[in-house]
Amino acid sequence: MIESKLPKVGTTIFTVMSKMAADHGALNLSQGFPNFQSDPVLVDLVAKAMKEGYNQYAPMPGDILLRERISDKIHTLYGTSYQPDSEITVTAGATQAIFTAIAATINKGDEVIVFAPAYDCYEPAIELFGGKSIPIQLRPPEFTPDWDEVKSHLSPKTRMIIINSPHNPSGMVFSERDMLMLEEIAVENDLLVISDEVYEHIIFDGLQHESAARFEALSKRCFITASFGKTYHNTGWKLGYCVAPANLMLEFRKVHQYNVFSVNHPVQRALAQYLADPQTYKSLPGFYQQKRDFFLNAIARSRFKAIPSKGTYFQLLDYSDISTEGDIEFTRKLTQESGIATIPTSVFNKNQEDFRQIRVCFAKTEETLEQAAAILNNV
Repeated sequence: MIESKLPKVGTTIFTVMSKMAADHGALNLSQGFPNFQSDPVLVDLVAKAMKEGYNQYAPMPGDILLRERISDKIHTLYGTSYQPDSEITVTAGATQAIFTAIAATINKGDEVIVFAPAYDCYEPAIELFGGKSIPIQLRPPEFTPDWDEVKSHLSPKTRMIIINSPHNPSGMVFSERDMLMLEEIAVENDLLVISDEVYEHIIFDGLQHESAARFEALSKRCFITASFGKTYHNTGWKLGYCVAPANLMLEFRKVHQYNVFSVNHPVQRALAQYLADPQTYKSLPGFYQQKRDFFLNAIARSRFKAIPSKGTYFQLLDYSDISTEGDIEFTRKLTQESGIATIPTSVFNKNQEDFRQIRVCFAKTEETLEQAAAILNNV
């Protein structure tokens, strides 16, 4: 027998709901993955890289051409230069990047502030390395951070703040003021920051993504994580990256080299070529906003209430006019009785506070979204 390091952790809600969807033949809008294909051009580039022999280990930090393209992209979009040789590392998805950044910096007794609802990979990683997660609850309808509350939770043990913008699951987007407040707090209290920016290119209604890279003092103490899987509709490829100043990246790579060493080489090579065309990511806001609007228009006559998501490919639906049931029970019944799987949001909240909201993924074909709307309109 062993003593569990994560005694409170069970199977993720995404796995639970996707299995329930499969067991009951339900339409699956729960787990965050597109049900349409990647660009055939990108797929062909991967095949080409394999045929050209890029099938052995990539360099530990990642293919140099891909790191150069990442550097160019960040500089063009956000005005900050990251050196490909010492400040950029390609990872097996953003989750690995986040885990590695925490592993490299968090020690026993350290406190890490996270904003709830929080993506469920943050807290377990913090706990594994002896840290303590300090949740700050964001509240509907806007889910905007209360920076006075953040300040009230600072202590001599506070080591890091983790942010996620555009924010999963709420669809909230951090404003420039939010980022300036974060920068001020981090600098004054000598804190590290992880900025989870996996949905950086999926942002709507003319809003601008306020990357941590835009803010000089913040960027000097920040790990920024990103996901090619989210950006290019291929979550199963598990490829992302982390950028950070050289002193932080040095510590990151000490863990990375023994965690995964290096990641899928032909996919890296293909992405390096694909990134040469900025339209591959600049077109995404319009692409996904069309899907968001199509879905919201399709459920307009339902009894669900929705404030349009500002970013990500998720939409929150308030069901308080439909049922007084808790969201876990409500989503279970939706799956088993109505034939549609969604995500209860209380599982991401501090003390599992229940706002009677569910999360749906609209990264689907119009046919799927029409089927989903037909079901939801009859609930």
